[in-house]
Amino acid sequence: MLSERTVRYNRRMSSSPRSARIVRIELVPVHVPFRAAVREAMAGSAGGLGMAIAAEEPWTGGDFVIVRLVAEDGSVGVGEAFVWLPETGVSPAQVIDTVAHGLARYVLGASPFDVEALRLRMDANVARSEVAKGLVDLACYDLMGRITGRPACDFMGGRHADTLPLAALIPLTDAASMTSLALAFQRSGTTSFRLKLGQGLAADRAIVAAAREALGPEARLRVDYNQAYDADQAIRAIAAIAPFGIDCAEQPVRADDWLAMARVQRAVDVPLMAHEGCFSLTDVTALIELDAVRVLGVNSERPGGLTQALRAIDYAARRGLGTILHNQPLGIASAAQVHLGAARAGVLGHAMELFGHVMLEDDLIVEPLDYSGGHVRVPDGPGFGVTLDEDALDRFATGPPLRLER
Repeated sequence: MLSERTVRYNRRMSSSPRSARIVRIELVPVHVPFRAAVREAMAGSAGGLGMAIAAEEPWTGGDFVIVRLVAEDGSVGVGEAFVWLPETGVSPAQVIDTVAHGLARYVLGASPFDVEALRLRMDANVARSEVAKGLVDLACYDLMGRITGRPACDFMGGRHADTLPLAALIPLTDAASMTSLALAFQRSGTTSFRLKLGQGLAADRAIVAAAREALGPEARLRVDYNQAYDADQAIRAIAAIAPFGIDCAEQPVRADDWLAMARVQRAVDVPLMAHEGCFSLTDVTALIELDAVRVLGVNSERPGGLTQALRAIDYAARRGLGTILHNQPLGIASAAQVHLGAARAGVLGHAMELFGHVMLEDDLIVEPLDYSGGHVRVPDGPGFGVTLDEDALDRFATGPPLRLER
């Protein structure tokens, strides 16, 4: 027979927040078009994408999957994953299928607070699929906050900043147009800029030279080649812009050629960053150990959710690398990345990029994040501190919600 003390303990544990279980998963595919000005700017660029990536299909907007995790007490946590076939290699339908037919059996009945154990089960039973796993993981942090009434960053080590500096993304067009756009962002308080490059050594150098002259010596510049070059070309291209002071050069060579990345990094002093070629924690580790990157790039689907992102950032910091948080997400993932940035503000070393609110017609949250003065403010409230706009979700959904129950 159980003692009275044991009975009281069991009652207390059964009513504690950590005992909450996930009883329903809801998945919705979404497409949000780019704003007209963004579509116009991209259409006027070489390749029609505002970057040097060699994709042939027009890029007219963002494809996403929204997930809701519902706990037995009725609390709801929301997550979001961005997908684009030329980069992520999966569609919303494939992500939803992976969750529905692979991951759901391990998620339903689990506690959102047991994210480490859940990640181990997902990894043991479903190979790779980092985007789908990250989608679920993201929602767990929002759900933890909703259940407890605490901000999500509390579950990542606590808030260490109230605002975070932002970098502006400058799409690849001509040097004059890119410089003009960068100056507009500078006037609004931005001090870091990512310049899209990849049209050849002379054009790249002209863009960076014009930007540096216009923005001044204090502006922080990073560049993104979107896999435009082979190793020899990349070495020459980066050497040509190095005198202008470059924080990092993103993905100068093909995404799957880590050895070429390592060769380029050995030949140049500008730190390299992988993006299209870095999707998992294993990728992060290998690229760092190969000395193929000296800056880490992280977003909500790479390397697969907040749990893996925290591990990656901490590992990079131990090896002396800073981290750039970047993406063009909707409001849910933007808020998640802001909480991540607040929890690791002391080791990032670089301004973050959040460009969904600039590029997309809607960010699917009720109250927008505070992007002012070249910074983003950490939202208050439980979880990610933002509320999914149900009307907007219905408007931009490309299919009916899929509901999975325990």
